[in-house]
Amino acid sequence: MTSIIYNLISSALNIPSRQVEKTVALLQEGATIPFISRYRKEVTGGLDEVQIGGIKDQLDKLTELVKRKETILKSIEEQEKLTPELRKRIEDSWDSTEIEDIYLPFKPKRVTRAEIARKKGLEPLAKILMLQNEPDPETRAFAFVRGEVKDAADALQGARDIMAEWVNENEGARHAVRNAFTHTAVISSKVVKGKETEGAKYQDYFDFSEPLKRTSSHRLLALRRGEAEGFLRVTISPDTESSLERLRKRFVKGRGASSEQVEEAVDDAFKRLLKPSIETEFANLSKAKADEEAIRVFAENLRQLLLAPPLGQKRVLGVDPGYRTGCKLVCLDAQGNLLHNETIYPHPPQNERNKAGVKVAHLVETYDIQAIAIGNGTASRETEQFITGIRYDRKVQVFVVSENGASIYSASKIAREEFPQYDVTVRGAVSIGRRLMDPLAELVKIDAKSIGVGQYQHDVDQTALKKSLDLTVESCVNLVGVNVNTASKHLLTYVSGLGPALAQNIVNYRTENGPFTTRRELLKVPRMGEKAFEQSAGFLRISDGKNPLDNSAVHPESYPVVERMAKDLNCSVAELIANKELKKKLRLEEYTTDKVGMPTLRDIMDELDKPGRDPRQAIQVFAFDPTIKTIEDLREGMILPGIVTNMTNFGCFVDVGIKENGLVHISELADRFITDPTQVVSIHQHVRVKVLSVDLARKRVQLSMKGV
Repeated sequence: MTSIIYNLISSALNIPSRQVEKTVALLQEGATIPFISRYRKEVTGGLDEVQIGGIKDQLDKLTELVKRKETILKSIEEQEKLTPELRKRIEDSWDSTEIEDIYLPFKPKRVTRAEIARKKGLEPLAKILMLQNEPDPETRAFAFVRGEVKDAADALQGARDIMAEWVNENEGARHAVRNAFTHTAVISSKVVKGKETEGAKYQDYFDFSEPLKRTSSHRLLALRRGEAEGFLRVTISPDTESSLERLRKRFVKGRGASSEQVEEAVDDAFKRLLKPSIETEFANLSKAKADEEAIRVFAENLRQLLLAPPLGQKRVLGVDPGYRTGCKLVCLDAQGNLLHNETIYPHPPQNERNKAGVKVAHLVETYDIQAIAIGNGTASRETEQFITGIRYDRKVQVFVVSENGASIYSASKIAREEFPQYDVTVRGAVSIGRRLMDPLAELVKIDAKSIGVGQYQHDVDQTALKKSLDLTVESCVNLVGVNVNTASKHLLTYVSGLGPALAQNIVNYRTENGPFTTRRELLKVPRMGEKAFEQSAGFLRISDGKNPLDNSAVHPESYPVVERMAKDLNCSVAELIANKELKKKLRLEEYTTDKVGMPTLRDIMDELDKPGRDPRQAIQVFAFDPTIKTIEDLREGMILPGIVTNMTNFGCFVDVGIKENGLVHISELADRFITDPTQVVSIHQHVRVKVLSVDLARKRVQLSMKGV
């Protein structure tokens, strides 16, 4: 069984079976995906996170299928209908649809029309008719008129009900209809009568029809949302006539009176049983496929957002802009601790610009502020212009920061624990300031679904979405690495091998004993066993510790290799790290062992070149066009600077400095044909766009990046 599973995964993912087997063994030992991809390249043959994640997904699906097969076999066995041939068919099949088709005739049923007819004793009549040799079905049916069977017509109807169920449960019939759906199915939608005004946002789908295989994921999710909200009726139908023709050819033999009864039963089976059943199957399949695509887009957007360039440990003034309620200011130290907060009112209705300007300049001087972070919500543009117009006693960089999810954080349990004495406005401003310093460290505190960088995230399978987003956060955290002496418990939770309990224990240990000075000291943390240490140590950094390797991605298990290198060169590990010329003298092949191969040695050398380096890019200051403040200021043909705020599979949304984000359709992203917006742009990328059209009534802006 195990070797079959390895071969199935190998075939599905086009990865050699031996590599699959080794990877599965590591996963079953409790190794995490980031750990395996980073520190077990020799074992897996250099598989990356995506490939290892694919192996895990396939393994989970096949494990579930094995359980389902066991349940089905047990059910048929209890009915005393399990033949050796039937057992072999189920055990040999790895297609869940085929397995369910095999099981269908044996599946315990609710009371069906066929079941009622059987209880009336009409199954023998159905068998006679199905043979299609009986020249006079009506006369034959009289023999069955007794008890609850009123007359011959009633007997024939019952027999047809039984035959219809046979047709529905026939594997070949289901395959034929499924085939028709695959090639000819059309998805259609109509507006629910009387809901035209209320459901106006779905007007594109009030009378819509398109081949299912050509329907994009975002359109399918929009249709399903319209249906769920009660505005649309959605159906999926194959070519009915060709489907019926296939079924008639399969079951109807000749043209006699019995054949007419069978034909009637076949038509009824298709319309009443087969079509609704396969339609549900295809609705679920197409929805699952659309979910998968939407989740992929969301996860990729989240990855880009989490890996956005950090400003680093600088003293920051965070500003949460507002009109009537004022702008909330917070002063943060280089570690993100709150030093001071207050509110200014530079905008209408108060218009205290001079007083507010003096206050901001004073805070910059008093708290030695190096950068200012302004939220990109209400009054952001006006606040940015006000802040940049103030004269400071030093050079201060000003950044506009995404507020997505800040309100979720500010009202959360995490924020209340951090700042019990402050209200949501102060917490929101702190989050804005910290996002500039380190977006990853701050965004891990927010439910990823609330960050708002996806499409239809509330309509997709929530379990699959959470799993994908959690894996994305885990991947990003481990890619960057975490300073074990400054990280919050929320950030530590996502480190390979830790989780919430160990993360809290690390914070508690740090509070009681002071900063960690070596990675080995982590083993003193309650419940930190050798396995958890192995999985997490390489991703935890200790700056200014006793061992310079503790501030690198070199795993403690590889320290002896580096120490041997330093000994061979007659220098210390610190000298080896600092001196490029020394490293050039090393011949890596001399350091290979049965466990340490060239992939690990190359990773070690990369790390010794730049220990503890941050893989994220450097942050850049951005400025909107100062003449554009509202949608009314836009004109067709204008070329403007903008920031990509969201990505979908049909294009990307760009902030050009007004309340409404403009859409760059996928066809307007590049001069060449592209199939995926991520081929051209990424979240938070600075771009230049041309205004194609402005719809003031619907507040919609169409943009282009072609030739700009």
